[in-house]
Amino acid sequence: MTECCWLCQLLQEIHAPIAFATVVYCDNVSAVYMTVNPVHPHRTKHIEIDIHFVRDKVALGQVRVLHVPSTHQFADIMTKGLLVQLCTDFRSSLCVRDHLLLRLRAGIRHV
Repeated sequence: MTECCWLCQLLQEIHAPIAFATVVYCDNVSAVYMTVNPVHPHRTKHIEIDIHFVRDKVALGQVRVLHVPSTHQFADIMTKGLLVQLCTDFRSSLCVRDHLLLRLRAGIRHV
């Protein structure tokens, strides 16, 4: 999030400002709700400073935080252990190929 704001500021300084809000996707419904709701829920005892930063950017219209289900969160392939089918789907969506399959298709038997 801070990197996006830094890039937007850099673009503005070189006279190439972005005319629309940066979209941030999050798979946590509560976190998305907290970015637009200034009222703190009773169950939230500790709120990180980051949420206030994001909330300010949302209020200014510079950032939009949208919910994306975990099944569509492609970054999870880099950070979590996934089920084989989900990992395969994400890998193909990112245009990453399985080297073993490529070797087998090419007729190379030794790995």
